[in-house]
Amino acid sequence: MKKIISSLFVLMFTIFSVQSVYANEKATDDLSLAENASSAILIERDSGGIMYEKNAHEQLPPASMTKMMTLLLIMEALDENKITLDEKIRVSEYASSMGGSQIFLEEGEEMTVDDLLKGIAIASGNDASVALAERIAGSEKAFVAMMNEKVKELGLENTLFQNTTGLPEDNHFSTAYDMAVIAKELLKYETITNYTKIYEDYLRKGTEDEFWLVNTNKLVKFYQGVDGLKTGYTSEAKYCLTATAKKENMRVVAVVMGAESPKKRNKAITQMLDYAYSQYKTELLYKKDQPVTQISMLKADKNKVNVVTGDSVSVLLEKGSNKTGIKTTVKIDKNLSLPLKKGSKVGLLQVTQNGKKITETPLLLEHTMEKASTWKLFKYALSDLVKIE
Repeated sequence: MKKIISSLFVLMFTIFSVQSVYANEKATDDLSLAENASSAILIERDSGGIMYEKNAHEQLPPASMTKMMTLLLIMEALDENKITLDEKIRVSEYASSMGGSQIFLEEGEEMTVDDLLKGIAIASGNDASVALAERIAGSEKAFVAMMNEKVKELGLENTLFQNTTGLPEDNHFSTAYDMAVIAKELLKYETITNYTKIYEDYLRKGTEDEFWLVNTNKLVKFYQGVDGLKTGYTSEAKYCLTATAKKENMRVVAVVMGAESPKKRNKAITQMLDYAYSQYKTELLYKKDQPVTQISMLKADKNKVNVVTGDSVSVLLEKGSNKTGIKTTVKIDKNLSLPLKKGSKVGLLQVTQNGKKITETPLLLEHTMEKASTWKLFKYALSDLVKIE
């Protein structure tokens, strides 16, 4: 029945010349792209359009792919100037005691945020993850609470974190779909791939404690366009990987969970990436931070301020098709009140296809809007009076 319904969808899209593919709109059961994995998903990053999925909502241990959420909160802290890349962080006894993958931090050692980020992104360092978590939130426990709050904010229903690292723990689970959404959010911070694409580097270079970093994601070296994101392995989770690649202006995210070996994991990811780039393309509608409209508010210190896209906006299309039926609509919140900080969400850019909603992207204020001073309000009133005369 599922295949019949999917076939009817495909027939309807052909009739209306609509080739854009989103979740559940195309049958992918017969593709067999991740035969040796427990679950998998393949999405286009900008739109979130799903090109392939297998048991994508099955709750499974994510192992060190957990660190994508850790990295997301670190990137947010950097963006908000709560921490800086050159800041040195003192390593606690607890952080240095982490087992599993590590960069062998010593208690009392000081390391920059920049190097700790390398330790997480390249070598999957559990100790580096905890050290940064403690700096940002005060303790790993408090940071985990932030992680789970972010899960709720992203609308994820099948993810719960108990630690920052992915080390085995009861009730620590996620899904291929949720991992893809977290990766999509993390990739809003474009500088993250400056770390995740590095194949090898060194920490403490030139000292007796020099440490060689080698990326746990071998595809960054062996698959053109791959520049992240995060591997994972425990005996329970088996071999996992969330990979991202960018070619021909299309960025995709592929997730595999529960593969039997690194070779089978990488093969599944490679097959999915090959499928994405051979069958699909994207049409860019708006770049990130591109102005789409302006807003003005009574009693504001500025007459008009640009409203910009909070992320790049694209549509996913099958190759050989066009974006027939695509429409964008700007929706500004009617209940805004001053003051409004730069980057405040003030509305949504909605993309529809033949009347069906595809994506919604936050619209942000390009500059801060404060309440106007009494003198400025007087000048506004005087200006209006002159216009009337």
